[in-house]
Amino acid sequence: MHLDLRTVSITPLRQTFDSIAARIGGDKSASRYQEATLDVQSDTNFHYRPLWDQEHDIYDASRTALKMNDWYAFKDPRQFYYGTYTLARARMQETAEGDFDFVETRGLAASYPAAAKDLALEVLLPLRHVEWGANMNNTSMCAYGYGAAITQPCLFNAMDHLGMAQYLTRAGLLLDDVAALDAAKQAWLVEEQWQELRHYVEDTFVLKDWFELFIAQNLVLNGLLYPLIYQHFDSALSAQAGPVVSMLTRFQSEWYAETSKWVNATLKIASGESSENQQLLSGWTKTYRDRAITALAPIAALALGEKADTVMTELVDEFNTRAIKFGLTL
Repeated sequence: MHLDLRTVSITPLRQTFDSIAARIGGDKSASRYQEATLDVQSDTNFHYRPLWDQEHDIYDASRTALKMNDWYAFKDPRQFYYGTYTLARARMQETAEGDFDFVETRGLAASYPAAAKDLALEVLLPLRHVEWGANMNNTSMCAYGYGAAITQPCLFNAMDHLGMAQYLTRAGLLLDDVAALDAAKQAWLVEEQWQELRHYVEDTFVLKDWFELFIAQNLVLNGLLYPLIYQHFDSALSAQAGPVVSMLTRFQSEWYAETSKWVNATLKIASGESSENQQLLSGWTKTYRDRAITALAPIAALALGEKADTVMTELVDEFNTRAIKFGLTL
């Protein structure tokens, strides 16, 4: 029997979904990021307004003072949708698990100098509560935000913060034991140097405007806290006692460098939309920057001692330069 195998080219009747073709052109193939993001937001056929907020539809663009002609103008430079996000985090998690295994199997935590260990536990472990707060805040942004182009990465961000809270917990258990976690909780609740930061975090829980919350959490608090802890404090600990803690916090350091690209891109688009947006974002940024400086100053003093003021000045200058790049006036 003779088989004749031939290649047949089948031309698709359409390249993508109609809603996406209306944005990018019907003759273009859409990326998976575009198909998983564009025009996913529900915007019609709502039966009633929620009883707990009868001034808004369940999905309502007016929940923020920020105005956008198109809420899908936001783009994530990482091109994260569920598939690419989980793959990226799996790679980072694999690296983190390797670091934790290396420290544990070689007994590096047990041989870590006691003074450096105590300082690491004192500074890092209360930050579990900050990470949990960031998880709550980004979940709120996803719940009340508008447009999957921004709510989708906010939810990814929320899960990242929950994961980093867990990594800090594991680091505490590896360096010490459960008693260290209890001590860190008490420090967060009662010790003076943590109360301004706790006040900042708890105040963000009740912000009604979800984009104001984006500024307070993802731009300002993360933008000052992460360089302080995972760059300057990390470098100080490494110089004092070696890179063990650096290995246990590598995820946070790499995560911040990656996520800052998305935050910058989002705010550049929002600020560039109108002068009204620019003024609004600038005002929010100045307000929360000043609060965050006050909240983090005692933490910097705890972590860095006499170098704290110099480092905080440097961090604020870097933050201002960053904000000015995407159009804010500080």
